[in-house]
Amino acid sequence: MCYGTHVMSPSFKVLRRTIISLYGNITTGTRGSLAGSPAAHFPKLPLISPLHLSTYHFSIDRLPKLRCVASSCFISLSHGTPAVFLSAYALLTDPDRGFGSRNTAVQNGVLDYSIAYFVMDLVHYLIFNPSEVLFIGHHLATLFVFVTCRYVVSRGAYAVLVLLILAEVTSLCQNVWTLSVALRAESVKAAKVYEFLSPPFYAFYSIVRGLAGPWFVYEMGVFYAAGVGEHVIPKWIWVSWLVVVVSALCVSILWIANLWVELFRERSAKLEKKVE
Repeated sequence: MCYGTHVMSPSFKVLRRTIISLYGNITTGTRGSLAGSPAAHFPKLPLISPLHLSTYHFSIDRLPKLRCVASSCFISLSHGTPAVFLSAYALLTDPDRGFGSRNTAVQNGVLDYSIAYFVMDLVHYLIFNPSEVLFIGHHLATLFVFVTCRYVVSRGAYAVLVLLILAEVTSLCQNVWTLSVALRAESVKAAKVYEFLSPPFYAFYSIVRGLAGPWFVYEMGVFYAAGVGEHVIPKWIWVSWLVVVVSALCVSILWIANLWVELFRERSAKLEKKVE
C-alpha cells in the first residue's frame, strides 16, 4: 500500500536497494554477453530502473494517492509502444524469420529490453502490490518465455516478438484508460477521458486479443505440433510457451468481456435515468 507522503517510504528504500542489487546480478552478464553486437545498444535494466524510480518519485507530487498505479503505468508506457516498433524492426530486418529460426542480435536486444521491463514491473508488484497474484503470475510466466527464448534455445524470437507486438500494441490506450479509471472519481477530465476512450479501447483490445492473437497462436501451434522445429526447440519448451500464451489469451478475453458487460450496464443505467 502506498501513502501520499513526500518522505521516502520504507517500501521505496527497499525498491531502491533491490534495483541496485539487480544492477550487479542481472545487467552485468547481459551486457557482457552482448558486447560489440547491435543488441548491446538497446537500453536495458540500467535505463529501465531509473525510469521506474523517476516516475515513482515524480508521481509523489503529481499523483500522491495513486503513485503506485501511475508509476506502473508510466514504466509500462516506456516499454510498450517502443517495444512494438523495436519488435517490428527486428522482425523486418531478418530475411530468414520463422517459428524455428535462430534469433538475430537485434531480436535478442529487444528480448533483453523486455526482460528488463518485466523484471522491474515484477519487483514493483512484489513490493507495492503483493496481493496482485494474477499480475505477478503473468509476469513470471512471461519472463519464463522470454528467458528460455533468449538464453536457453536462442530460437523462436519470431513467434515471441509477434506475440509481444500483439500484447503491447494496445499498451498506450490501456495505460491511459487505467489512469482515467483511477482518477475519474476525483477528476471531471479523467471521467470524460474514460467515457470517450472505453468503447474504442475495448473494441481494439477485443480484435487484437480475441481474433489476431488466437489466429497467430493457432499457426504457431500447427508448426510446432508438426515436429518441424523440434530438433532446434525442445518439445517441453514450445509446449510451455503455448500453455503460457493460451492461458494469457483466455484471461485477457475474460477480462475484456467483463469490461464490455460493465460498460453496457453503465450506459443502460444512464439511459434509464434520462428516460425517467
